[in-house]
Amino acid sequence: MKISESWLREWCNPSLSLDELGHQLTMAGCEVEGVEPVATAFSGIVVADVLTVTKHPDADKLNVCTVSYGTDEVLQIVCGAPNVRAGMKAPLALIGVKLPMPDGSTLTIKKGKLRGMESQGMLCSAAEMGMADKSDGLLDLPADAPVGTPIRDYLKLDDRVLELNITPNRGDCLSIAGVAREASVLTSASLVPPTIPTIPASIQDTFKVTIAAPEACPRYAGRVIRGVNAKASTPLWMKEKLRRQGLRSIAPLVDITNYVLIELGQPMHAFDLNQLAGEINVRLAQQGEAITLLDGQAIELKENTLLITDQAGAVAIAGIMGGERTAVSLDTTDLFLESAHFAPQAIAGRARQYGLQTDASYRYERGVAADLCALALERATQLVLEICGGQAGPVVDTIANPDALTKRSVTLRAQRIQRVLGIELERAEVKALLERLGCEVTDTAEGWQVLVPLARFDIAIEEDLIEEVARVRGYDSIPAVMRPLEPMLHLPSQESVTLEQLRAPLIARGYQEAVTFSFVDETIEEQLSPVAERIRLLNPISAELSLMRSTLWSGLLRAVSYNLNRQQTRVRLFEVGPAFSMEEGQLQQRRKIAGVITGLNEPEQWASPKRNVDFFDIKGDVEALLAQVSGETFYFIPVVHAALHPGQCAQIATQEQVVGWMGALHPQLEHTLGLDQPVLLFELDLEYLQAARLPKYSAVSKFPAIRRDLSLVMDSHVLAQSLERAIAKSAPPQVINWTIFDLYTGQGVELGKKSVALNLIIQEASRTLEDSEVNAIVATVVAALETETGATLR
Repeated sequence: MKISESWLREWCNPSLSLDELGHQLTMAGCEVEGVEPVATAFSGIVVADVLTVTKHPDADKLNVCTVSYGTDEVLQIVCGAPNVRAGMKAPLALIGVKLPMPDGSTLTIKKGKLRGMESQGMLCSAAEMGMADKSDGLLDLPADAPVGTPIRDYLKLDDRVLELNITPNRGDCLSIAGVAREASVLTSASLVPPTIPTIPASIQDTFKVTIAAPEACPRYAGRVIRGVNAKASTPLWMKEKLRRQGLRSIAPLVDITNYVLIELGQPMHAFDLNQLAGEINVRLAQQGEAITLLDGQAIELKENTLLITDQAGAVAIAGIMGGERTAVSLDTTDLFLESAHFAPQAIAGRARQYGLQTDASYRYERGVAADLCALALERATQLVLEICGGQAGPVVDTIANPDALTKRSVTLRAQRIQRVLGIELERAEVKALLERLGCEVTDTAEGWQVLVPLARFDIAIEEDLIEEVARVRGYDSIPAVMRPLEPMLHLPSQESVTLEQLRAPLIARGYQEAVTFSFVDETIEEQLSPVAERIRLLNPISAELSLMRSTLWSGLLRAVSYNLNRQQTRVRLFEVGPAFSMEEGQLQQRRKIAGVITGLNEPEQWASPKRNVDFFDIKGDVEALLAQVSGETFYFIPVVHAALHPGQCAQIATQEQVVGWMGALHPQLEHTLGLDQPVLLFELDLEYLQAARLPKYSAVSKFPAIRRDLSLVMDSHVLAQSLERAIAKSAPPQVINWTIFDLYTGQGVELGKKSVALNLIIQEASRTLEDSEVNAIVATVVAALETETGATLR
């Protein structure tokens, strides 16, 4: 935001240099990013009176002028400006004046001849004095400009402009009044705002206003002004002030609303009263509504957009931009001036969804004080009557939500200030600082009860007030003292699994941790999770990052492709991060851990033959990961997944819950991603991996263990975990371990069957088992396997 020093000092003029004032503003949070002059460095240009203008005899586009500049001498000037005329006042550069040029060179004004006619100086435009990038003609000065006065003094061109970086929480500083208020607080200099009189009604005309959306528009003030001259000229002082804030003069009615916006921070809008149809209604847009804006852009409105409407439809997008149909023009004679308060949450993001950004929306999004409407309306009325004339009607101030005018009350404790800032402040000093901020402060036993100004949307809790105390007092006034540090040892609970414990087995197996975008390409998301409801971004940074990811695989596969394209053929990556889904209409975020491997199972070496990773490699990695987790038994169930190879795919689950998936990437998806080698993946939900596996001591038996091998025939679809469940359910405690050590199909085994060889390790802690006892245990296990899985002894 740009701030003119001279305009700022009209409101608050501390006895500090601009550099000193800028430093204080910066240290308080309103960073001064730069300072630049309002005009180039020149001298010798004065206010001149153009006495006569005649056509140049040898040049159609040149005129020969006689000019007076406050002495008895009359100069002859050859001028090519299209707007030069007899009787106008304009800047005159006398002989010898040096004008800095945009390219860094200097133009020296000399007596010379143009097409045979002598010229004794140069009449200047705003651009030639460094006041504008370009000009259409001479700078037309007011008729009462004193001839002979140096133009630098007359226009106060020794002024400078500060470029301020106002943080989003300080919407109250987006005006001359706001920055002046801040300067007054920081320097204790007096605040001297301009006198804004209450304009009495000279006519009784009003325009009815209805607010159908009180939460979005708590207050709407307006007044009718009739008989204005829209063709009047904007005063030079106003044009200059607007120029120094980065705004160009358009027409007096528009300039006045822009002026009030910059001066007080209240966005306003002027409607052509004769173009309004019926009463004003402030409401949300309806399906299919449209509006053509002031810039000529036709927009189809969304239902979350707040509108200003009349009986014929939308006349403005509230807080953003007015409509073309009711815009003021040079033919406007009657106005309806609007000054409204819109809730920040009702305006935030609305301009961007239409590709717009206006000064009004910029301020409303950050918060404009609800008590500013009436004052700004009086100021705009005052300026309209002074510049364009007319008669004003009474102010119609519609307050639909009185709560918006209620000041927020915040409790502040003296002890809390000391704890947060590390310094002890006198109660009287704290109270004085808060009152300088415009707060209403009441003493309490523990501190103060503070009523916050309506403009300070950023002050809501006690810490906000403490920040204000530190900011106004000066951060550099807080001594740099090393606070005592009490050593605290935080030991993780042995009953929970930390992320470090989950990362460790993957890192030990050669994985590297990756961090990828939560935003993903719709194409790959569609193939990885075809059933999941899409979570689309309203304003994606690119078309390839338009969705929120439902699986970490989206980013990991992109990372694999990136590595393979750079000749890194052995890739082992894992990621811990959020995945997003819609559950019962609500956005849910779940943390997951996922991994991907491709290429050789080990780095190329002489000690073992080369072999690419397969399903059982990644299954081993997942089992090592799950080994960190508590006594839950995890099962690998062959269930089809759209993104995985139908024959190399498993769902990972407990008895109660699906935990994740693993398997080989579907060949079709490999082809789509341009992967020329098999890729295997897994993904687990961290919510179900929280409880740690606690080690338990078990005494080593002194007595011998007995091994019995069994060869069983069963259907080919029976899973190892089915055998595990059957043995765990039926085996007596003497069966301390069992292992599958062989699998056979082929000759001697019926088609559709398989032969599985397993061993049972049987041991008693207190004695040596007899053969009859061992045989009974084996018979029990075999019977259970036959009942549960249909397995029979071979």
